Amino acid sequence: MRSIWNGAISFGLVSIPIKLVNATESHSISFRQIHTEDGGRVRYRKVCELEDREITQSEIGKGYEDADGTIIPITDEDLAHLPLPTAKTIEIVAFVPADRIDPLQMDAAYYLQAGGAPAAKPYTLLREALKRSNKVAIAKFALRGRERLGMLRVVEDAIALHGLLWPDEVRAPEGLAPDTKVTVSDKELDLADALMDTLGEIDLDDLHDEYREALEEVVAAKAAGEAPPESPEPARSGKVLDLMAALEKSVREAKESRGEEPGEVRQLPQRKSARAAPKQTGGKKSTTKAAPAKKTAAAKKSTAKTAAKSTARSSQGTKKTASASASASAKKATSAKKTAAKKTTARKRSA
Repeated sequence: MRSIWNGAISFGLVSIPIKLVNATESHSISFRQIHTEDGGRVRYRKVCELEDREITQSEIGKGYEDADGTIIPITDEDLAHLPLPTAKTIEIVAFVPADRIDPLQMDAAYYLQAGGAPAAKPYTLLREALKRSNKVAIAKFALRGRERLGMLRVVEDAIALHGLLWPDEVRAPEGLAPDTKVTVSDKELDLADALMDTLGEIDLDDLHDEYREALEEVVAAKAAGEAPPESPEPARSGKVLDLMAALEKSVREAKESRGEEPGEVRQLPQRKSARAAPKQTGGKKSTTKAAPAKKTAAAKKSTAKTAAKSTARSSQGTKKTASASASASAKKATSAKKTAAKKTTARKRSA
């Protein structure tokens, strides 16, 4: 990969020669502007306003336009003498946990390549130190005419540099949240949880640019003199009138898209809430419970085993009760016979 900037990483008193390489590339399809009547290319020519003639690239320089419209010429020599220590140095100023970096600040990404054999040892030292500390390095560097903020982190066996926007370049999201007071119920949150669980995770490597692929098909068809492929019907979207119904339908469709049985959309177990439970009224306790979203095979087996044990215990209890009843009846009959025999003997003696 071709380097776009050469310099060094300043790590305390350690200096690491490096080369800056683009870490990303664009695969988007670009178009040319043409004259629709004859297909001719439309080009832009650089013309000097004072002389009213086209000029070459070697005649073009930089200039700063003042508030009153005055142009102040700025040469490359002027920029080379800027009192900026980061002109050719990526100066590390701090090490912080990665979660301290707001993703909104993330900008372009680059790889840092060690600049020759002398840079191998200090480069590896910095990489391993970042790994062991689980931190990222915050640095300043100058690129394309301005000083920038950056973050150094480890990517596999290399060090990557992410350009960061300065904190004052990130806008606050004021006035963007709904200004209408809305209450979201636990049931709606449970269904949203069920939808997220159904959609699950995805391997980001499986994602691809479908728009670019469709555009390539159109270009190929036009080049072959064929009609471009028909576009599919767009999905109909309407106003959401019933949020619960929309969530339930989303869960069903997500399951169907994954080849699962839609079944009945059940409410998930009630989530723990910081709010106090409502007081019972009327002296009766509510016996309504939230049904679980789904029973696993293990849960079904456990339920079956429990039911079987309960049936067996009930049967054994019934047998014991019948046996005890029969034994009590036999004891009563024996006692009655003994009592009758005693009375007969007493009568004979008295006679």
